Amino acid sequence: MSHEHHHHHPTNYNRAFALGVILNISFVGVEVVYGITAGSLALIADAGHNFSDVLSLLLAWGASLLGAKAATEKRTYGFRKVTIMASLASSILLLVAIGGIAWETVGRFLNPTAVQGKTVIIVAAVGFVINTLTALLFISGHKHDLNIRGAFLHMAADAAVSLGVAIAGVIIMFTGWLYVDPIISLLIITVILYSAWSLLCESMSMAIDSVPKDIDLTAIKDYFTGLDHVDQFHDLHVWPLSTTEVALSVHLVMTDNALQNGLLAKIQQDLHDRFDIEHSTIQMEHPNDEECILDKQRCI
Repeated sequence: MSHEHHHHHPTNYNRAFALGVILNISFVGVEVVYGITAGSLALIADAGHNFSDVLSLLLAWGASLLGAKAATEKRTYGFRKVTIMASLASSILLLVAIGGIAWETVGRFLNPTAVQGKTVIIVAAVGFVINTLTALLFISGHKHDLNIRGAFLHMAADAAVSLGVAIAGVIIMFTGWLYVDPIISLLIITVILYSAWSLLCESMSMAIDSVPKDIDLTAIKDYFTGLDHVDQFHDLHVWPLSTTEVALSVHLVMTDNALQNGLLAKIQQDLHDRFDIEHSTIQMEHPNDEECILDKQRCI
């Protein structure tokens, strides 16, 4: 199968998730301890924010494990949809975290506080390294799998926040200008907001079974129209089964009464190879079938 490079299977990520969770949990511990000793509210707040990231990592991990489970008699699609729900939940978590940082930032503008430069810089730098490493673990899949992108974005957002805090710390040490901290925060928020919003929109549209954004519906229609022995088609549906798999169903009205079996296999193979559609259900109809069961308009 030539399409394998398109889809990374969730199993590749078990190590990435485990590593990410361990790294981040230990960092949260470090931040809490130093936050208390340095009397830095920012560090403690950041620890809370990092903890919400650990939750979102666990959420994405759980979803990708569940999504890979086999179908049962009761759940004929298995738990594939869970990956979509998880990325939806993850984007909402991300927006809540941004709200928290924004609130903190506004407070800082109204009431600039002296920051214990050195401790903050060191801890933030460590945070930047840890979050960047974790984000890199997921970089291979963040284009193809929305669930993995959720994990990647949380980590990348954190790396950005930590980098910002470190830079602010350095500038404050040299200039003593306290507004640097909230200004950098605001810049970071804007960047994260942009990604979180697109993650939310995309997982929302997957949740309501819209056509996945990398599927070219026009090309699929042209493909059906161009098939030999096919007169017309109707009831075409394309929807996501999970954050990586797509399903299609269609009714093809044949030009002649010979419903070729080989044609069916060829169409399914073509849809798979050309358009990355894993599950297709195709109903072939005789041209002289008077009753088009699902689409009365076509028969008139």
